[in-house]
Amino acid sequence: MLEEVERWLNRRSWSVADRPLDRLVAAKRASGATVSVVLPALDEQETVGAIVAEIRRALMERVPLVDELVVIDSGSSDRTAEVAREAGAKVVRRDEILPRIAPLPGKGEVLWRSLLVTSGDIVAFVDADLREFSADFVSGIVGPLLTDPDVAFVKAMYDRPLGEAAGQGGRVTELMARPLLNMHWPRLAGFVQPLGGEYAARRSLLERLPFPVGYGVELGLLVDALHTVGLDALAQVDVGVRKHRHQDGQALGRMAAAIYRTAQVRLARGHLVRPELTQFERGERGFVPRSHAVDTEERPPMTGIAEYAHRRVA
Repeated sequence: MLEEVERWLNRRSWSVADRPLDRLVAAKRASGATVSVVLPALDEQETVGAIVAEIRRALMERVPLVDELVVIDSGSSDRTAEVAREAGAKVVRRDEILPRIAPLPGKGEVLWRSLLVTSGDIVAFVDADLREFSADFVSGIVGPLLTDPDVAFVKAMYDRPLGEAAGQGGRVTELMARPLLNMHWPRLAGFVQPLGGEYAARRSLLERLPFPVGYGVELGLLVDALHTVGLDALAQVDVGVRKHRHQDGQALGRMAAAIYRTAQVRLARGHLVRPELTQFERGERGFVPRSHAVDTEERPPMTGIAEYAHRRVA
């Protein structure tokens, strides 16, 4: 590990317990900053309601830390939108945001569009499939942004149990993302959960970054944030244990392909062919190939979108 990263780990890695809620509320009041929390959701009726209810109870009603709680529904076929709304979130459908640009499938697409329907100076993203959710996930990642003006981007770090095995989650992280970061962006080697879906950033940074539309969004934002504001403006906070629904092996393969492609684009923006990933499923007559397009599209920085600029002026 680089000496610079070792120093960064000591300076920019914290625990959620390092910043009690009363300190965060005082810092928020003093700075005048506002906080938006965004949950991207697709068919998450089993978990989204509990997450919304806990954020409202702990961070909006008990203490005034979160100003805006928005669920972006990207086309759910279940009761995700209804459950989220009943629990107290503002629910916006992805397709209703920026209608002149046809939406693409993918998590990054939802996060990018969320900047148009939120107003917070600090924007926190939280996945909607978390179980046994704690409000620490939100207070932990927004804490450094409220108390340290030099911090611009904060990732949550946590244990990710897989079944009964502690620390065995995050398979795409260990098999794809961590090797890529250590080899090509060693200054980011200190991040415990580089692909984690819980992170917060200043709007002034997010609006300047391109957003890969698919699963590569977390890697893309992390790498681009490094190059935009520097390592010392990045941080991570330990929030405990993250429990969520685990994907099957083939879904993980597609995620890994998208993440590799995101890294590839950042390593060499040039003449790249549009890739496909072929996987195999056993059929009645043996193994059958199934090909999937790898997410390659990226949305431009939001500052270049006329509707966003107009909204800020208005």
